[in-house]
Amino acid sequence: MTIARLGVVGGGLMGSGITEVGARAGLSVVTVEVDDDAAKRAAERVEASLRKAEQRGKLTADDVAATLERVTFTADLEALADRDLVVEAASEDERTKLDLFRTLGSILESDDAVLASNTSSIPIVKLGAVSGRADRVMGVHFFNPAPVMRLVELIPSLTTSPETLQRMQTFVSETLGKEPIEATDRAGFVVNSLLVPYLLSAIRMYEAGYASAADIDSGMVLGCGHPMGPLALADLIGLDTVRAIGVSMYEEFKEPLYSPPPVLDRMVEAGLLGKKSGHGFYPYDR
Repeated sequence: MTIARLGVVGGGLMGSGITEVGARAGLSVVTVEVDDDAAKRAAERVEASLRKAEQRGKLTADDVAATLERVTFTADLEALADRDLVVEAASEDERTKLDLFRTLGSILESDDAVLASNTSSIPIVKLGAVSGRADRVMGVHFFNPAPVMRLVELIPSLTTSPETLQRMQTFVSETLGKEPIEATDRAGFVVNSLLVPYLLSAIRMYEAGYASAADIDSGMVLGCGHPMGPLALADLIGLDTVRAIGVSMYEEFKEPLYSPPPVLDRMVEAGLLGKKSGHGFYPYDR
């Protein structure tokens, strides 16, 4: 059961990245946003990324043109009806995702079509339960920036069929050329279960006045050889996303290290979300 038609719900940083990955792999891609303006911004985001790849010599002008021809941007969820695989990359809000899976499960025409979520922490089994096709629902978690990062976490739930998991393993490794790892359906999966407590610890250190954001980040870059400091990384991920993952993990495990610090709550409430909003722990040129 070859996957040739990909659908993506959400055209933000992750959704546009997944769109680009699929289109560069030769797939027909339909990306759905909340309205026409958001769909236009998603199209611009994908084209800008492709042009950067062209400037770096990774793609030719013909490659860029051919890739863009394979993508359609729309605000109509019904446009996903004929897709072989739909990856949901909406905001990290459980109610939003449940509503989407309930709707998508009724839209998809093929009984073989797979529904996947790019969630970082929300239980996959819940999404499958509302979809009406629980055996064909699983987590397929890309990392930002999706066109560059090679890892994809695959998260089957208790109700995901072995055939669906095998199909996604083949799709990720052979069609997309990325490296899949399998994780159990627990909040945080593999990477975020390790990464998010580290990020939250750095935020607590900043909140307590141990050091400036720049010095905390320099300490980890220069002292531990990390490519990016934890606060800059939190800004890149999005502080609202970091907070949402922490909340989800704390609700499941009740471990204090997963609980978002008060300063993170305040920054999210103030709209200081990191790079995507123009300001987080650092200012950014939007």
